Amino acid sequence: MSEDEKGKRFIELIDQQNNIQWSIIAKLTLLVNSKWNSSQLQNEIELLIQTHSKITKELNSLDKNNSIL
Repeated sequence: MSEDEKGKRFIELIDQQNNIQWSIIAKLTLLVNSKWNSSQLQNEIELLIQTHSKITKELNSLDKNNSIL
């Protein structure tokens, strides 16, 4: 993958990660408001966290050669 392609992918992943982070915050707020009593919200948060982790791993793999990213 060229440095230009890496840069574009990096921006895409950061955007996805940001959107997931906002979704996690929104779901956590709903879960707190439900007095932590929603297994559906808990499952949704778990899936969002798994997706966030996958994106983070891909972001880290883009910089495996210590490039400028």
